[in-house]
Amino acid sequence: MRFKLMLATAVLAVAANGAAHAAPADDYTELREEIWQYTLDQNPMMATSVGDRRGDGKLGDNSLTAYDASIAESRAFLARLNAIDIAALPQDLSVDYAIVKRGLEDAIAESAFDHSRYITFTNRYGWFSIPASLSYGSPFFTLTDYQSYVSRLEAFSAYNDAALSRTREAVARGLTQPCIAMEGFEASLGGQIFSQAEDSPSWGPFAKRPGTISQQDWAALKTRAETALEQGVFPALQEFADYYAAEYALKCRTETGISATPGGAAYYANRVANYTTTDMTPDQIHNLGLSEVARIRAEMDTVAAGAGFDSRETFIEHLRTDPQYYAKTPEELMQAAGSLAKHIDGWMPRLFGKLPRQPYTVLPIPAADAPGNTTAYYEPGSLQTGQAGIYRVNTTELDQRPLWELPALGVHEAVPGHHHQIALQQELDIHPLRRNGTFFTAFVEGWGLYSERLGIEMGLYDTPAKEMGRLSYEMWRATRLVVDTGIHSKGWSKQRAVDFMLENTALTAANVDAEVNRYITGPGQALAYKIGELKIRELRQRASDALGANFDLRAFHDTVLENGAVPLSVLEDHVNRWLARQSAGSESAAQ
Repeated sequence: MRFKLMLATAVLAVAANGAAHAAPADDYTELREEIWQYTLDQNPMMATSVGDRRGDGKLGDNSLTAYDASIAESRAFLARLNAIDIAALPQDLSVDYAIVKRGLEDAIAESAFDHSRYITFTNRYGWFSIPASLSYGSPFFTLTDYQSYVSRLEAFSAYNDAALSRTREAVARGLTQPCIAMEGFEASLGGQIFSQAEDSPSWGPFAKRPGTISQQDWAALKTRAETALEQGVFPALQEFADYYAAEYALKCRTETGISATPGGAAYYANRVANYTTTDMTPDQIHNLGLSEVARIRAEMDTVAAGAGFDSRETFIEHLRTDPQYYAKTPEELMQAAGSLAKHIDGWMPRLFGKLPRQPYTVLPIPAADAPGNTTAYYEPGSLQTGQAGIYRVNTTELDQRPLWELPALGVHEAVPGHHHQIALQQELDIHPLRRNGTFFTAFVEGWGLYSERLGIEMGLYDTPAKEMGRLSYEMWRATRLVVDTGIHSKGWSKQRAVDFMLENTALTAANVDAEVNRYITGPGQALAYKIGELKIRELRQRASDALGANFDLRAFHDTVLENGAVPLSVLEDHVNRWLARQSAGSESAAQ
């Protein structure tokens, strides 16, 4: 799953002028606004997404100098934040305070490692993805919108230069990605380079002239865009592709786990804490994963027996190989995903009291990004830029995209999963810094995985194949706890990780290979899903046990989501306060 929220760390790396002093609520809200305004200054694409024009035509500064400056300012800001008496803040601001402080501390702690300063891309994503995705996240209503888009294309060459500088330093320090996880990367890069602007996805906005733009201005825009792409973007991408092939690929790491790098074990522990928002150790998570794998295997055995198969392995082999479970064309796969998405939409008012205004659409993953990519992902939209949320489906390698995965996939990526949670957060009556700038993976991905279980209540898993698909997806996230920690803290090879996932999930071989490569190049992120889901399930069970017949599922869901993405400890405190109020109300009504 891909999110265009990679600026989340930078959001909290903010300027902080003025001496630290103890301050009441007014001083905190002033500081919060200062953070937000600085964020918009430093993150032009985020500014555009919320309808602020100050970032028009800019991509931002991704140089090491800018990164270090942001961390230095973050330290100064944290000093001011720590001087505020949290006991003097009302409840809503104390939640705010905890979220901002946690994000700021995480950014500062991460910056202590060279890995964060120099490793700027994974086997899937990096700065080089910007040109292909820019057109999907930009507004195209007025001449100014188009001028901003073209100016950003023109700015890409300098942006690329800064990223290449950091990458060269990464190579010099031995902080490259492992060779075994980067197979196919050069081909993926090559798929984004074109000889003619018109052949590129970046040319999409110029397919038809809007009535608000004159013929003369339109011609000038197209000329600028053509020059920007053919003389700027494509040569810059080619420069990176050439450098990767000639130098980087020759010095990629032979060791798979991040712990094999200098300071890597401490860095991995930092990533675990950051992504899970807990104090769990890699060993604790590994053991939890083994326990969850055993539990889910037992459920899979039961489903296989009910389907008439003598073993889980036999049923999974049937699901992986029988042509009836696979679309014959990309169009057939997209039609199935879209139809199911509309069916799920009909369930939303029964599960939630509050729904977002922003719609979502179902589209294929762009051709340049699809090979080797995951099965699907979600791209947030923006009411300000006129962009719906996008549930992206991979339509390559159709023999690896079983239809029985679609129910679990749809509820995770679209609704009630990522689209519902993120679109709702964008519309919450909270400060825009929180509404647009906070991202805690354990909450966001934990909610996505929890949403897969809501498919049970919707009746989506109405065949043994679909039920096995759901269990396979849950097993997928459970095996991540074992595999990610195995690779990065226990010395597992890629093959051992692949074998473990193939043995325990119903995922196809191509999907498993792509997923393991993802875990190798992005340590720790994959742990967040199961950790977050288990916490939300725990809180739901606690509320249901305490309230009994008075438990309102819609109210519980709205409560979980009403603060946006938060650390799991903040979520637990919030739900506990809600539960106490509900319990008190039930007792009063009974008297």
